[in-house]
Amino acid sequence: MHPFEVVSPFQPAGDQGEAIAALAAGIKAGDKYQTLQGVTGSGKTFTMAKIIEAVQMPTLIVSHNKTLAAQLYREFKGFFPGNAVEYFVSYYDYYQPEAYVASRDLYIEKDSSINDEIERMRLSATRSLMERQDVIIVATVSCIYGLATPEVYRKMTATFARGDRIDVEALMRRFIELQYERNDAVLERGRFRRRGDTLEIYPAYLEEAYRVDLDWDKVERIRRYDPVSGQFLDDLDRAMIYPAKQFVMPVEMIHKALGSIKQELAERYEFLKAGGKNLEAERLKTRVEYDIEMLTEMGYCPGIENYSAPLAGRNPGEPPDTLIDYLPKGKDRRGGHLTFIDESHVTLPQLGAMYAGDRSRKQSLVDYGFRLPCALDNRPLRYDEFVERLNQTIFVSATPGTVETGQSARVVQQLIRPTGLLDPEIEVRSADGQMEDIYGEVRQRIKRGERSLILTLTKKMAEDLSDYLSGLGLKVRYIHSEVETIERVEILTSLRAGDFDILVGINLLREGIDLPEVSFIAILDADKIGFLRSLTSLVQIIGRAARNAAGKVIMYADRTSDAMDAAIKETNRRREIQMAYNKEHGITPTTVKKAIASILERHSQEDQDAAAASIEVLKRSYNVLIPAERHKLVRALEAEMLEHAKKLEFEKAAAIRDEIEKIKGIGRL
Repeated sequence: MHPFEVVSPFQPAGDQGEAIAALAAGIKAGDKYQTLQGVTGSGKTFTMAKIIEAVQMPTLIVSHNKTLAAQLYREFKGFFPGNAVEYFVSYYDYYQPEAYVASRDLYIEKDSSINDEIERMRLSATRSLMERQDVIIVATVSCIYGLATPEVYRKMTATFARGDRIDVEALMRRFIELQYERNDAVLERGRFRRRGDTLEIYPAYLEEAYRVDLDWDKVERIRRYDPVSGQFLDDLDRAMIYPAKQFVMPVEMIHKALGSIKQELAERYEFLKAGGKNLEAERLKTRVEYDIEMLTEMGYCPGIENYSAPLAGRNPGEPPDTLIDYLPKGKDRRGGHLTFIDESHVTLPQLGAMYAGDRSRKQSLVDYGFRLPCALDNRPLRYDEFVERLNQTIFVSATPGTVETGQSARVVQQLIRPTGLLDPEIEVRSADGQMEDIYGEVRQRIKRGERSLILTLTKKMAEDLSDYLSGLGLKVRYIHSEVETIERVEILTSLRAGDFDILVGINLLREGIDLPEVSFIAILDADKIGFLRSLTSLVQIIGRAARNAAGKVIMYADRTSDAMDAAIKETNRRREIQMAYNKEHGITPTTVKKAIASILERHSQEDQDAAAASIEVLKRSYNVLIPAERHKLVRALEAEMLEHAKKLEFEKAAAIRDEIEKIKGIGRL
């Protein structure tokens, strides 16, 4: 195993060193749960990296959305260049699950568009876990959905070495069992081809392919090469090929499972008939018999995941194997794997909600004869099942809840920012005359070249307030969920650049937005009861002003709610600790300096060409003259556009947006 080693020009600063030492000691002592409560800008990601280096354990980092997961993945790739840092998120650009709406007698067929690169990264993650110990996986809630069992996945390989005598035809049949396609004309990821005495395979989880030179039945040479340029990279003594899909089964297991599928069909058919559901019974019989025939002849059928329980030999209700089951297990929780739940106040509720929603949708399909009851076991883990599989866990959040703190052996606070910045000052002012007061505050910031945020409770209020302030001669914009993703990125960039001075919004401004130019935040209706003005939300909002040395938050309210009082007390407590630390160490708070290009990176002509090539690949997959095909192409392009926008690749997204308009124009001709 290559040891985990953080590569960074920085050393732990502030209270990072204490947090690293305390949490690493807890891991080594076998504590199952701990919490890292770190304020915005305190370097929680660096602390996590140093903990991994200290404990030397394979690590799973769970985030609540793809965008934040991608940011973490990039950061950890930078921290650990010598280790396997992997990315495991949903590989769907577009996904419409199979469903039945009984009230309208409407059956919705499953429809999806898979992102090939993300699928490659998922496969790379499971492959790394098979071969290495120095693995860090950044994942979303996708990690609690079913995969093939690790034991089966480990056995489903094709191995050959230089000098081996092999049956080439048998090896190619093995590739097909592993879900690789033969294509002797074009070699693409997940395919193989044979040309005379040369066998080539492009593993689904790699960016390189293998070329095997044969002398009749003897392996003369194995080389790894770039399939685009054809350049050979190195010679190998041995190659091991893992499956091209994450849900794979040996043929004998599939045939063994067919008996239980047939039995379940017979039982369910009689149950539906006895209940007077003749239509549902016949519909189920027709569908499942077709699937059985496909499985018998091809070893695969559309919707094969709905038979995952009998195929894997699981009993009804038994949880599926997931990515977590691929991680090593420790004895008495020591020596296994480490899990970080990032932004745990959001991620834990999301993990807990997955099972019920999935169950409700599938139950309708089962009740009305579209699926066998075994489809219910193709599901995400329940929250208790997820927790049961974790080895040792650290919850990471600026605002951990009682779920995290209540079960943690220790809650370690990280309150000191390397820049010396303090949490912002907070004032509570009356809602009477708030507009005049806000006008005076923002005018002061404009004179100093600083920006302001104003938070409302509704979209209508955001738009109306924006119009009102604009009428007073102020440069202001609004932002909310109905503003297109690309435009939201553009608005935030313009705010930082000083194209306007005030941004009005709702809860979109709470998490994940880094705006060091913002020194003033006004929270309207701060005393209202609800999610947008809860303790967690208020603390997150306040944190947006912590990137500027002059940061200040004013809450406009008719009274001081319990959430307001708690948020103010917590912020003031942190300020006192931060000020004492700065005084002791002679630190003067410094506003964060960050290039504006980092929030909206302008890409080179090469990037634009790459976007154009991506569009052309998608267009070749559909016939734009057929309305249904054209509609699918637009959806696929929209999904890719949103992904680029989430990654702040604005020009790529804009190019795709223009192409979408052209394609829609074809339909209007």
